[in-house]
Amino acid sequence: MAAAALARLGPGYEGEASVIQRHAALTRFAGSRIHQNLAEEDATLRVRIRHDGRTGVAVTNRLSPAGLEEVVARAALIAAHAAPEADPPPLAEPPGESVDSDLGWIEATAAADPGDRAAGARTVIDAGVARGLTASGAFSTEAQHRTVVNTGGLVASHRVTQARLVTVMHGLAGETGYAQSISTDLATIDAAAVGEEAAERTARAADPTDLAPGEYQVVLGEYAVAEILEYLAFMAFSGLAIEEGRACIELGQPAFGSNVTIWDDGQDPAGVPTAIDFEGVTKQRVDLVSQGVARQTAHDGATAHRAGVPRTGHGLPAPNTFGPLCWNLFMAAGDAPRSSLTQGVERGLLVTRFHYVNIVHPKKGILTGMTRDGTFLIEKGAVTGPVRNLRFTQSIPDAFSRISAIAAETRLVGADYTGIVSRVPAVRIDGWNFTGATANEANV
Repeated sequence: MAAAALARLGPGYEGEASVIQRHAALTRFAGSRIHQNLAEEDATLRVRIRHDGRTGVAVTNRLSPAGLEEVVARAALIAAHAAPEADPPPLAEPPGESVDSDLGWIEATAAADPGDRAAGARTVIDAGVARGLTASGAFSTEAQHRTVVNTGGLVASHRVTQARLVTVMHGLAGETGYAQSISTDLATIDAAAVGEEAAERTARAADPTDLAPGEYQVVLGEYAVAEILEYLAFMAFSGLAIEEGRACIELGQPAFGSNVTIWDDGQDPAGVPTAIDFEGVTKQRVDLVSQGVARQTAHDGATAHRAGVPRTGHGLPAPNTFGPLCWNLFMAAGDAPRSSLTQGVERGLLVTRFHYVNIVHPKKGILTGMTRDGTFLIEKGAVTGPVRNLRFTQSIPDAFSRISAIAAETRLVGADYTGIVSRVPAVRIDGWNFTGATANEANV
């Protein structure tokens, strides 16, 4: 289909066509009841055309011959009216090495039905009900096949599956707890473990106390660490952020503590692989931060061309203003047993996850946001009870320069909205700035 679209280009035109075929399904539950089953089947053709230094992009899911004619004509019309680019990047070259086009494809996940998802949802619900809690969440499965061709001879494809179970549980007094699991393989989603984790956390979160804002030692769980890396993907690891001088790291310079190593690898099966990007380029491992020093950054065709370096396989669908994006992040484990991270904390906080996070100052890497779904006080090395949620405003480079312990275990975490998947450890940080506290509703 992609090739058929490009075959309709006129003389002197060059172009790229990508097809994304997607089957996604979701079983949603709320109030401890399954209330919704959704399924979506779609295929989208995106055509990028360049002629006389001008570029046009058009998208359609009308895949008939008439639809192909229309989308190519529309892209050509857009190109004809676009401003010419002085030095446009060339199309991606054919890959020099073969790609495992089935890396991360699990047939059983692709074939999952509502009964499979309902069984997992039921297990989570039962775990909450057993403790008098109300469970909400969703169990989703997805199969995606991506194909990219261009007039320079590139032909690339990859398909992958994903299963994700997420839940938030509520107690009678409003306390909440969260858990999730994500994998390419439906069979490795342990619904009982997800349910027990969320239920146990919710039960411990009842009757929270107030805590004054200030700087505290923190133990960030894997969900919280993954959310920080998600924002670093935009603030630090993008070649466009480096090019525009707004990144919070500088290549070749210390960025974080020497115990921090972060990389992106779309071909590592320990994550959720995406072996090619939306330009058809094979994903390369990018060593973003090695022992605290910023080493490399992710590139798409445009930023690589301007920087005079090879593409790394991090292009997004055209057109976009985000630039390249790391989707498959990894943070190196340390040597501390996870259960030992609270040891040595005289008075601090255990943070399960963040939400409503926003960038305050990208150049300084400052984020603000709230804790959520399980925030606990640590006193003299032990978790002593829940506290009400707090707002933080924190420079991430400063915080990641104060990591005093990193768990030996890592966990795969899927972001809620961006699609970024990170494998990360829990960490202890000797200083995290909380700038506001939520109030007891009874006192409002």
